[in-house]
Amino acid sequence: MNIHEKYMLRCIELGKKGLGSSAPNPMVGSVVVYEDKIIGEGFTSPYGGPHAEVNAIGSVRDKQLLKKSTLYVTLEPCSHYGKTPPCADLIIESKIPEVVIGIQDPHKKVAGKGIQKLWDAGCKVTIGILEQECKNHHKRFLTFQEKKRPYIVLKWAETSDGFIAPDKRLRNESPEPFWITNPYSKQTVHQWRTEEQAILVGTSTVLEDNPKLTVRHWAGKNPIRIILDRQLKIPSDFHVLDGSVETMAFTEFDDSSQYVDGVTYKLLDFNQSLPGQICDWLHKLSISSVLIEGGSQTLQGFIDAKLWDEARIFTGDTTFGSGIRAPKISGHTLTSTNLLSDNLTLLIND
Repeated sequence: MNIHEKYMLRCIELGKKGLGSSAPNPMVGSVVVYEDKIIGEGFTSPYGGPHAEVNAIGSVRDKQLLKKSTLYVTLEPCSHYGKTPPCADLIIESKIPEVVIGIQDPHKKVAGKGIQKLWDAGCKVTIGILEQECKNHHKRFLTFQEKKRPYIVLKWAETSDGFIAPDKRLRNESPEPFWITNPYSKQTVHQWRTEEQAILVGTSTVLEDNPKLTVRHWAGKNPIRIILDRQLKIPSDFHVLDGSVETMAFTEFDDSSQYVDGVTYKLLDFNQSLPGQICDWLHKLSISSVLIEGGSQTLQGFIDAKLWDEARIFTGDTTFGSGIRAPKISGHTLTSTNLLSDNLTLLIND
């Protein structure tokens, strides 16, 4: 590992601190190095706040050292005015002579303009350090920019005999949710919820389980709740319509008199394939990542449409014997690990 890679790894490590809070901005990490010593660090603030480079430069105590320092950053510094001024301008104003960048920003307002601005100001610029690692780190942002859709994570739990939900008979005998996995796995899912901008479920999942879709077993921000409710079947007293969290419903009913206050409604053509329509809406709304938790029909729809990036599948040690079968999926197995009595398989769409 060379010296540039060493500091870029630290940038990636810092950038992860913005997971779940910086979106839809990318979770950038940055360090300022003087004589082989880090003198400043930063990562992207919650959306609307300063970017990583601003925070890194701002943390340097002796600003005179900036004129002899190197700034490392996972993503090309922005060159345009958004909610904050251009980071490239601050780097130039600070007279930092060298900038090392992980990857170029594909955003149409940047796309090499930040790098060009630094070159024009006389900065030495190095691009492509730990390029693959930086691409993986920025996978949500890159998917949103390049594929014009959110980064999609599928999640479900299935029994050891391949069911995602029990037979209706069991539902009638016990209306409470049937837990396939152990409490540790449940806590892990709540952690995942804090990491994505939105969470999506279908109508049947809401009607069967009356879920809250919030974060209760982990510290972090609640995702935007997205529900499919074609015919507005979900009762207004269900948790997902309680107004406690930003919530959006996709429906075919163009009748605002039937809408629940505090919920945003968007129209879909339910006679056509839904995943593509949903992705188009979420892209328009600047939602860069979504965790899809069910049910089986909703998950299978995204799988069949090939609109998914990761699948996180828990397999518990329980059996149902009959019920709703788990989705069918194929992909590249990234990892397979045990969480106490459960197995967690991570797939990526290849």
